[in-house]
Amino acid sequence: MVRTAHQHGHDCTDPTHHVHDAGAYVQAVEQACADRGLRLTPLRAQVLGLIAAAGKPVKAYDLLDAMKEENGSSAPPTVYRALDFLLEQGFIHRLASVNAFVGCHHPNERHSVPFLICDSCHAAIELEDERICTLLDEQARALGFAPRAQTLEVHGLCADCAAA
Repeated sequence: MVRTAHQHGHDCTDPTHHVHDAGAYVQAVEQACADRGLRLTPLRAQVLGLIAAAGKPVKAYDLLDAMKEENGSSAPPTVYRALDFLLEQGFIHRLASVNAFVGCHHPNERHSVPFLICDSCHAAIELEDERICTLLDEQARALGFAPRAQTLEVHGLCADCAAA
């Protein structure tokens, strides 16, 4: 499951700004593509829909299996190209530590998002707190480092698993 922990930063009361529902999420990405002059091909939309519907981080081979079930077959390179496009545009996030993909709750804006990943139920909690990314960026620059990208993944137990 992908959940969101709200801290300062984004206005989560704006429904066009923050998207959880899979169908609305795909529509928000379609609109973002139209606004940017990009084409969300049927294959890209299908991959995006599968990621959104999963409700938790999904691995590429699981996407390939789902595509085979829906389409009969789907060549891995085309699925990987769709993933590359979605990542490049900021519509999905890649969780490197678990080699899986999750949808972005803010498909209309580019941003870095720290994730809390439960090692028990595999929930990925999007920690929406711009202060964390800003602090990392500032600290890196103070050391003379020129950051280009951030990936912050914290592993542990979610509140539900910790309580069980």
